[in-house]
Amino acid sequence: MFEFQTIQKPIEDILLKEKGSKFIGFAYPVNSESEIKDSLNHLKSIHPKATHHCYAYRLGINGENYRANDDGEPSGSAGLPIYNQLLAHQITNILVVVIRYYGGTKLGVGGLVKAYKESAKYTLEQATIITKELESKIELKFKFSQQNQIFTLLNKYDAKILDFDAQEICIIQANIKTSKRESISDELSEMLLEFNFS
Repeated sequence: MFEFQTIQKPIEDILLKEKGSKFIGFAYPVNSESEIKDSLNHLKSIHPKATHHCYAYRLGINGENYRANDDGEPSGSAGLPIYNQLLAHQITNILVVVIRYYGGTKLGVGGLVKAYKESAKYTLEQATIITKELESKIELKFKFSQQNQIFTLLNKYDAKILDFDAQEICIIQANIKTSKRESISDELSEMLLEFNFS
């Protein structure tokens, strides 16, 4: 299983009002914890006066790396309802943040659960869900004279070239679909080339 579902592009500023409180939903496709941190810091910088920045994320092909954060709301009343929407939509490599501006009326735990759930759900309904194939990064070393052969092979496997250092000994870094990893490894081994996956 080398595929996962995520959202196509970021969704921002999806507003839900509940008894004077404003809940603003954001969803970001992410590939790492550092991207998650950057997105959270960005939102804190543009919404410094918000009462709460609650969020949930899933990373990994089976969503095995995940977290739900209530950011000061009663335990389980914010992060978990957001996280459950990620599960309900069967998506991973995603961060959903719901920012709350308190409006003066307490909603109670039940009210909060409902508001955060609805906000996350409504935000995700604005997104286009796409299926992506898992990719692996490969690094190849080869003689300059072999480059045509190498490019032909990478082309055959729809590799995306990330970096190419053309010296006497060339180094290429590329992304390749994980499902094709074994096949390309076999061919590269036959060519007696030095390569590794990271």
